[in-house]
Amino acid sequence: MSANQSDFEDQVSMTVDDDEISGYESDCGDSNSAVSDRFDVFTRNGMIRLEEENSAHDIIKTCFLSGMGFAGGDTNLVAIHKNVSSDLTRQARFESFKIFSKAVAQKCGGNANVKYAWYGGSKDELCEILVHGFSRCREPAPNEQSYGVGVHLISPVFAYDGALSSAVDERGLRHMLLCRVILGKMETVAPGSKQSHPSSKEMDTGVDNLQFPRRYVVWSAYMNSHIFPVYVVSFKAPSPNVVSGIQPSIQPRQANTSKPTSPWVTFPALMFTLAKFLPPSKMLLIVKCHNEFRAKRISRPQLIRKVRQIVGDNLLIQVIKAFRSKSLHPASAKRTV
Repeated sequence: MSANQSDFEDQVSMTVDDDEISGYESDCGDSNSAVSDRFDVFTRNGMIRLEEENSAHDIIKTCFLSGMGFAGGDTNLVAIHKNVSSDLTRQARFESFKIFSKAVAQKCGGNANVKYAWYGGSKDELCEILVHGFSRCREPAPNEQSYGVGVHLISPVFAYDGALSSAVDERGLRHMLLCRVILGKMETVAPGSKQSHPSSKEMDTGVDNLQFPRRYVVWSAYMNSHIFPVYVVSFKAPSPNVVSGIQPSIQPRQANTSKPTSPWVTFPALMFTLAKFLPPSKMLLIVKCHNEFRAKRISRPQLIRKVRQIVGDNLLIQVIKAFRSKSLHPASAKRTV
């Protein structure tokens, strides 16, 4: 696990009480306020809006925008709602989650490996999950790689992957669940695999990369015992293209440099494409470099030089050529390790 993932787990875990999901009203906003009207679909279903002054709100917002990578600067986090329902069914589901956590911990030598993970979808789909639990394993989107048949969740430091699975609602907002997930003992699942259950009794869940996990796979048999939604994060991007990673009409930022004269690719688009070929460890380095650029600690030429060193000129040239020709074939580029 990367340092970024450990930091996220350490910070956000402090905001969750393992013994209850109700009783947080004092830390949350008024669900009857006019400001909350547009989120009544959540508040009617046992969610309470976190105040911006709440420490959990601040931590989740920071981690979410950081996980959005280059699109973070163009993304506005509008609201965070917490699952505090005292509904008997949801309380029972939470009690089941705790029982399975203890059982997996006992099987795995004392550690159930419970982590946070993102799940993106439409507002209606997320509400159905909050009320009734997961009912199906969604087919991967055209821009997603499948890692077995199960519920695919996203590592907390790669929020933009979850955002790609979200959908714009009638108010122009997108939504993602931030869930607690019992991972237990994980096994690597190959891209395109049709695996639908653990390969042995020792294994519990799947993952794309054991050392730098980006995508978790919870098998369908465990999707309502090993996943518990804790928060709903609602956000808005200036256009759907920002989330998809393509910004054909946006102009370059003028803060650090003059407009480049050579053909260029926006950083959200570059991030989206490079993520198909680079391991999470290198993607995190690129995110850090871009954050330094946005903070004006490095210049644009320095940023470009650092990205070239991380990515390598061969892959970078292929990506730029692909954008100029409006086509990118993953098979034509080798994934770096």
